[in-house]
Amino acid sequence: MAEEVILLDFWPSMFGMRARIALREKGVEFDMREEDLSNKSPLLLKMNPVHKKIPVLIHGGKPVCESLIIVQYIDETWGHESPLLPSDPYERARARFWADYVDKKIYLALRTLRPSTGEAQEAAKKEYIESLKVMEGELGDKAYFGGERFGYVDVSLIPFYSWFYGLEVLANFSIKEECPKLVAWAERCMQRESVAKSLPDQYKLYEYLLERTKKLQAQ
Repeated sequence: MAEEVILLDFWPSMFGMRARIALREKGVEFDMREEDLSNKSPLLLKMNPVHKKIPVLIHGGKPVCESLIIVQYIDETWGHESPLLPSDPYERARARFWADYVDKKIYLALRTLRPSTGEAQEAAKKEYIESLKVMEGELGDKAYFGGERFGYVDVSLIPFYSWFYGLEVLANFSIKEECPKLVAWAERCMQRESVAKSLPDQYKLYEYLLERTKKLQAQ
């Protein structure tokens, strides 16, 4: 009998989406357990006592934390015939660099943009667009970041696409106008079953984003 695979997750989480996509790319059946982040479960606190955050992958009773580490674990554990990371050490290092860029630049810019207003919003919007354009430059004319194969960098970045609509409405701009190649790449990724099943409806996410932004601005 295969060891049980559990994913502690929260539906709007871009980091949780990464784990969902990687598991589905590898054809791994898993039990997704939705967490209430205002009332974290005893299992989450037990499995991730350091950060107390989702996502957490539990494989055979053993926890793996932090989304990019989870994706790498999934890649090394299942489906070796369809790797997410390149086999070449240099290309693998490059993929890890760009996934790290997504977390350090794009995610932080998004966090700044979301609750901001006025001049602060304009500055945050500019920084967010610039970070997306850097990724678009790295993509170039390739189908995916690794070339013809959907891989690690794609898994790292594509969850952010689900937030595009909400951010565009809240901050009044068009990502497609600014980064057409990146949006075309995202639409290509959405044709994959693993991605389409893992990303939430953008309008549902917008409603969530609107509610969260109001709370943040009221603080």
